[in-house]
Amino acid sequence: MKIAKENLENYEVQLTIEVEAERLGKAKLTAAKNLANRMSIPGFRKGKAPLEVIERHVGKKDLMNEAAELLIQEAANEALKQEDITPVTEIKYDIVTNEEGQDFVFKMTFTPYPEVKLGEYKNLKIEKQVKEVTDEDVQTQIDVLRDHHATLTEAAPDDLTVKGDFITLDFDGYIDGEKFEGGTGRSHPMTIGSGHFIPGFEEQLIGLKAGQEVKIKVKFPDDYHSKKYAGKDAEFECKILSIKHRELPELNDEFAQKVSTFKTLDEFKENVRKNMVASAERAAIEKQKDELIDTIAKNITVDIPPIMIENQLTQLIREQDLQLQARGMSLTQYLQMIDMSLEEFRESMRESAEKSVRVNLMLEEVADVEKIEVDQNDYRYEVAMLAATYNIPPKEIQKIIRKENQGSLLVSNALRRKVMGFLIKENIPEETVEKIEAEPTEAKAEAASETEKQAEE
Repeated sequence: MKIAKENLENYEVQLTIEVEAERLGKAKLTAAKNLANRMSIPGFRKGKAPLEVIERHVGKKDLMNEAAELLIQEAANEALKQEDITPVTEIKYDIVTNEEGQDFVFKMTFTPYPEVKLGEYKNLKIEKQVKEVTDEDVQTQIDVLRDHHATLTEAAPDDLTVKGDFITLDFDGYIDGEKFEGGTGRSHPMTIGSGHFIPGFEEQLIGLKAGQEVKIKVKFPDDYHSKKYAGKDAEFECKILSIKHRELPELNDEFAQKVSTFKTLDEFKENVRKNMVASAERAAIEKQKDELIDTIAKNITVDIPPIMIENQLTQLIREQDLQLQARGMSLTQYLQMIDMSLEEFRESMRESAEKSVRVNLMLEEVADVEKIEVDQNDYRYEVAMLAATYNIPPKEIQKIIRKENQGSLLVSNALRRKVMGFLIKENIPEETVEKIEAEPTEAKAEAASETEKQAEE
């Protein structure tokens, strides 16, 4: 078999495959046998009709086309293996010569995976930066709890609004003197100072009485989710309908006992600090891990075909759609809410898609260079993780995987997890690695296996 490779435009390649006439002849015999097993020919038992009869029955052209399909499948796989190429896109096949007694020639055109050259990926120094937990941080966290347990009391008729008050109001918004869509509200609830409205809006509601009307002038942020209003000046005509003061519980031992299992405020504060320190440590480790992967991905040399970015964008949007559906909202409704077209939304995710493709290419190359492979324990672990995430028995997860033909995706996820575990161990101090669940351990694999056995019983 002869192979000629040609680089085309737009990252495509074309392989011209020339297969010996003898192999075409054998493929013709196999095709005839396959057809004989599928057809009923008078005078012959199924599968017993000779080549000449099959050829007369279906026609020489159709028989040769059947042979060509068989030979293309076989020769294409051999060519890809020989040239060490993996297609990114579907392969387009064109038959050049398919004549009995002559060499069989066909072309296959596709976009291949790009060549990836690793940069530094071992012994990198990625510092872990843990945010210090201050007394102010602890107090802020406790104040959040106090606010959660606050009581609301109706304001006196002459009381003025202050930050933290819960109010209801009517408002009509105008841009260039015209009402705009989404700028009208009736009996709208709001906590002054929550920061849920346009910057500068809530502050102008301080110092007002119930029943009072006021005009508020604001400017939409330049990065406002609706491009239609971003950066524009607006005026709101507002009327305060009701005011309720928020009364925080007194910060004492009684409060600590109400919101926790601790008897004293000091014990409660110490526990809050302890939890915040632990959370800061976990956040620092996750950030350290992310920075490591990003650094290694940036160190690779690769020319990424645009089609890979487009495919990843399609996948990201599909995932976003599924997440929205889980929350009872369609992608169309979400796009209307943020005032973006599907094309604009797709473009907004491009940077994330490019990063994801680059990281995946890096992980695959590390796996290849370091000979990292997925074993049965890794696969079972992925199954167990899915089972735990969706609260479905592993046995049912396995059925879904087979039905949806998603086994390769699970293997890919397992490999990705394993490679990340390898990179973390190679670059992050051991004491930190122990805190990162990046790679399935034997204990986890055993647990996954046990879970699977229990589901099958």
